[in-house]
Amino acid sequence: MKDVKEVLFSKEAIAARVQEMGKAIAEDYDENLIMVCILKGSVIFYADLVRALGQDCTFEFMEVSSYVGTESQETFKISKDLNIDVAGRDVVIVEDIVDTGNTLSMLVDYLKARKVNSVEIATLLSKPSRRTKDVDCKYVGFEIPDAFVIGYGMDYNQKYRGLDCIGIIDEAAI
Repeated sequence: MKDVKEVLFSKEAIAARVQEMGKAIAEDYDENLIMVCILKGSVIFYADLVRALGQDCTFEFMEVSSYVGTESQETFKISKDLNIDVAGRDVVIVEDIVDTGNTLSMLVDYLKARKVNSVEIATLLSKPSRRTKDVDCKYVGFEIPDAFVIGYGMDYNQKYRGLDCIGIIDEAAI
């Protein structure tokens, strides 16, 4: 594949793990659950994960960032907020990758202030070696090394989101 230095997870491995994650979430919640997709990188994972639940849930979307360029900041910006009242509801934040944890730490606090019943995180990828904030990810697809990954919704300059695998980008492409 062009610009992929190494494939970390194949289409089949991703599909199997997403099914497992969906079943685990469905065991923990009923149909009162709100699944919140963090745009844009999580869209493909989110679509597959909510289908893997095997039950109805409420769909919501947020666009948040704590990055300026490639550096994580101590504040975050909400470009798109939730459209519904989440008070008294269970929320699962669906994220493509947890890196430093800064954005998710602030987002969890933000949702708790809105008086949710509970808030958990489902992430496809976790990079624990980069964590600077302690965030509890209840549902984790895969742990990965400190590398820049693309595919399955994740991009570099808006490219590679459509790859059906997850790979480490070839540095020559950056």
